[in-house]
Amino acid sequence: MAKDNNNNTSPKKPKFSSYWIYGIILVLIIGMQFFSGGSSWQSPPDITPSKLQDYLKDGDVSKIQIITNTRQAKVYLTKEAQQKEVHKDALSKTLIPSTSQIPQYQLKYGDLQNFENDIKKTIDENDLTASVEYEQESNLFGELLLNLLPFILIIGIWIFLMRRMSGGAGGGAGGQIFNIGKSKARLFDEKTDMKVTFKDVAGLEGAKEEVQEIVDFLKNPEKYTSLGGKIPKGALLVGAPGTGKTLLAKAVAGEAKVPFFSLSGSDFVEMFVGVGASRVRDLFKQAKDKSPAIIFIDEIDAIGRARGKNNITGSNDERENTLNQLLTEMDGFGTNTNVIVLAATNRADILDKALMRAGRFDRQIYVDLPDVRERKEIFEVHLRPIKISDNLDLEFLAKQTPGFSGADIANVCNEAALIAARNGRKAVDKQSFLDAVDRIVGGLEKKNKIITPGEKKTIAFHEAGHATVSWMLEHAAPLVKVTIVPRGQSLGAAWYLPEERLIVRPEQMSDEMCATLGGRAAEKVIFDKISTGALSDLEKVTKQARAMVTIYGLNDKVGNLTYYDSSGQTDYNFSKPYSEKTAQLIDQEISKIIEAQYIRAIEILEQNKDKLTELAEHLLEKEVIFKDDLERIFGKRPFTKEEEELQEN
Repeated sequence: MAKDNNNNTSPKKPKFSSYWIYGIILVLIIGMQFFSGGSSWQSPPDITPSKLQDYLKDGDVSKIQIITNTRQAKVYLTKEAQQKEVHKDALSKTLIPSTSQIPQYQLKYGDLQNFENDIKKTIDENDLTASVEYEQESNLFGELLLNLLPFILIIGIWIFLMRRMSGGAGGGAGGQIFNIGKSKARLFDEKTDMKVTFKDVAGLEGAKEEVQEIVDFLKNPEKYTSLGGKIPKGALLVGAPGTGKTLLAKAVAGEAKVPFFSLSGSDFVEMFVGVGASRVRDLFKQAKDKSPAIIFIDEIDAIGRARGKNNITGSNDERENTLNQLLTEMDGFGTNTNVIVLAATNRADILDKALMRAGRFDRQIYVDLPDVRERKEIFEVHLRPIKISDNLDLEFLAKQTPGFSGADIANVCNEAALIAARNGRKAVDKQSFLDAVDRIVGGLEKKNKIITPGEKKTIAFHEAGHATVSWMLEHAAPLVKVTIVPRGQSLGAAWYLPEERLIVRPEQMSDEMCATLGGRAAEKVIFDKISTGALSDLEKVTKQARAMVTIYGLNDKVGNLTYYDSSGQTDYNFSKPYSEKTAQLIDQEISKIIEAQYIRAIEILEQNKDKLTELAEHLLEKEVIFKDDLERIFGKRPFTKEEEELQEN
């Protein structure tokens, strides 16, 4: 038993580190510096040239050794002088065993010619036997160091570059070079790492259900394989940025009781040929050794982009080699069993078809933007650590954030907490959240921006034109708030609450374009002049009109044709998928659609010119107006009842 205990408690051998080598080299350098020639330990006391003259005149000096390259002289005493009391201190400092003769004094001289003349004159005048010798001292260690310094610098720079290129993985400079082909995957440790579970993932019910099933595959494989089924080899998470793809993967890491390897697609990319493929092989080897296991590759489009038929550069494409190796590992002759690959991307259209096929990624899980109900659940998750007021309505917040992703909602909650703290509130209330939404959508308020009264009036009528036209049109989004306080790059802004539609009809798109052009139309009706303030409006309606004609086939002249390519390959083509004649027709139809809605907006504003003016003046006075102000001026919106009935149905 004692023997076993000794084996179990035996100390681990210290891990080798390259810093040990650096320390040994430093000690050797210091040792060589101290012990080379013994001069550092036998340094005689210093004297002045005048003192040397006194010793010469007394006949105490037997030899003066002049070191010409260091402007230094060494003084050797006669045997009789060494017995004198005056030289006992110098002798006590140099009484060190040595085979060579040791000087008793040393001194620094200025001009060599004058120093020589003074010594020669003193010797001649006093008829002395002291001799003068000339020597040059050489530092072997210093010369060796100077010769080796360029090589040391080159080796040091090379080691530094190797460490940088290998990304700092592994231990020691030498290890970096040999570990450069190793996988950079991070193994998730459920005991020490922050644990995210499926409870922390709000909404995304369909995606969450499929991902949970993958975890269940690995936990209870017999349940599924007993009927002859096979465990899926991979699942691809596809969705817009910020919808929670990586969060789902974190939840899988937290829930799965199997090894979880996490890395990014860019971790495979390296400047050396063959490194990417080597890292893929090493990654799957590690996962196979620990199987069952899960591999998560975030932003897989970094290596999974569709391969081109022609290699333009004419050289070996490292990214394609990495992709080929990944394809082989996922479904090739040496396929790994019980290793599931999860991947995430927001650019599924550019991925290689061989990567997307069944057998590699058997499932494609679409992570869409959350709807109203899911946004409420996401708010509940992100508001857990925030101190909110008791009367805060989460349904109201969910309705005020259409089109927001999970990341956007997290940003809204954080921004609301910061705004509430800045204003000295005890809790985060409804107004803090509204200010946070305004801050994120429109940008920071710039109340100190210099705007002339004429410009301010133009902006007020422009924004009032948007509000008026949208109020009068059935399918335009209902107004929430209008402001002429500059935010971000805009001089004024209008907030709407758009209806969340799955399909859009031509009349709905027309009403939206007409409301968007209401700002420029108001400038034309009131001032009979137009300005550059409608740039963003024109950009928006041009995109909408072009989409009607070229994408959705909603134009009678062009017909039921679409020039949209879901694969994204047309972005790299220099030619258009239609003739020049068709291009002219498309341009004409886009212009007709926009001009028709512009004329329609002018007619609506001409009919409601008095109310438009009243609304603009009220906006100039208050700077911010709400839905209640429009109801007071225009009356109830005539389409409200129909909208409510549609929502109830």
